[in-house]
Amino acid sequence: MAVSEQARPTSAPGSEGRSGAGGRPARPLVITGAIAACAAAASGLAVLVTLTAIGWITAPHVGIGGGLGGVLRTAAMLWLVAHHVGFTVRGAGRIGMLPLGLVLLPGALLALAGRWVVHAGAVTRLRHIGYVAVALALPYTLLAAGVAVASRTAQLAPTLWQAVIASFLLALVAGGLGAARGLAPWSRLTRLMPARPRSIVMGVLAAGAILVVSGAVLAGGSLAVHLGEMRAATDALTPGPMGAALLLLAQLAYVPNAIVWAVAYTLGPGFAFGTGTIIAPTGSALGAVPLFPMLAALPAGGRPAGPGLVPVLVLAVPYLAGAFGGLVTARITPTPVLEAAPLWGFIAGAAAGAALGLTAAFSGGPLGDGRLAVVGPSGWQVTLVAVLEIGVTAALTAAAANWMILRRAGRRRSAVRPVPDDDADTGPIPIPVIPGVVDETDDAEGHRIYLNPWAAWDQGEPEDE
Repeated sequence: MAVSEQARPTSAPGSEGRSGAGGRPARPLVITGAIAACAAAASGLAVLVTLTAIGWITAPHVGIGGGLGGVLRTAAMLWLVAHHVGFTVRGAGRIGMLPLGLVLLPGALLALAGRWVVHAGAVTRLRHIGYVAVALALPYTLLAAGVAVASRTAQLAPTLWQAVIASFLLALVAGGLGAARGLAPWSRLTRLMPARPRSIVMGVLAAGAILVVSGAVLAGGSLAVHLGEMRAATDALTPGPMGAALLLLAQLAYVPNAIVWAVAYTLGPGFAFGTGTIIAPTGSALGAVPLFPMLAALPAGGRPAGPGLVPVLVLAVPYLAGAFGGLVTARITPTPVLEAAPLWGFIAGAAAGAALGLTAAFSGGPLGDGRLAVVGPSGWQVTLVAVLEIGVTAALTAAAANWMILRRAGRRRSAVRPVPDDDADTGPIPIPVIPGVVDETDDAEGHRIYLNPWAAWDQGEPEDE
């Protein structure tokens, strides 16, 4: 499937005779992907080396290491952490509570690399995006494995298998999305999808948008309420001007974690910050926490603070997200089969819940082998509760919205339907077709071929007698 009418079609990726930007012969995808992977990895490492050097100069007591070698090893570790690669500290245990915000740095660089591979490799067909993603992901994975081996020390050891898997998946997804965006805008790419998958994807995105916005509002409100405690924790660290700037960047990197934890809080299971602790709408049991300013926003009381209506509104968020997702799913692609609408709504809601559970599993992790070995929400609990709450609500909403759409369309047909003559032989009454409605029982799968009888006239050719 070609997505550009002006672009020269290719028979296969890496074929001869392709032209890149400026009319130059296009490189093979293997070489182009390797160049793009090296550029993305080098750019990310350069940014983190700069930030690490600033921290080493302004606060040499933080334990970065002596000389340029310590700075480079610390930057390499941060680069691996940005790919969500955990590490083991000798004498402390495994560290897996990593900032999700850092993933945006390599993700954005890989997306740009994917777009560059599309243009430099003269890729014009959507089915070749998989080749572009693999050509970018394989060399990027080798670079990540090399960085993991080179940054290993006697005190600090990154997990090699996690570096390989995480870097490959991130490069495959981010590079593939960037390559697809390099072919056409998102609006055009979504129109290329069939109607039913497009409705499910948009329903998942709609439910996810409600959850993210609600989680951001809840996390921001808690930070605003505990602003005094956050300032006291920052003053106790005495970071200095440059240290305060780096501390602010570290807290911004953990903002996505805070949003995911807030969403898990609205679902009911909540999350933990240490063994035997729980933070949930029904109450919290929290112990001592590390001296990090953002952690001052955790509710420490046995009962939720604020008016009694606040927990009710918080617990209503997933149902609101499911209702919005089901409504979008039914509005984009209604179906005349009434029993099919709840199924598609439930699929959209369940997919949103599964995505939320996966994100929740990555948002937490251990902070050593001691009391903080359990930090963050439980992935399987969040998945189970989210699928039930969001999926069932989306199914009911999709059924109601689909029924209303069909009823409204039936009223419009009844209003404009002509009255047949009793004496005339009208024959069988044709079944009207509602625009935008997908017939789930169509034997031809909805595919019809229509011929234009005026095609010859439009092209300026004379018609036969």
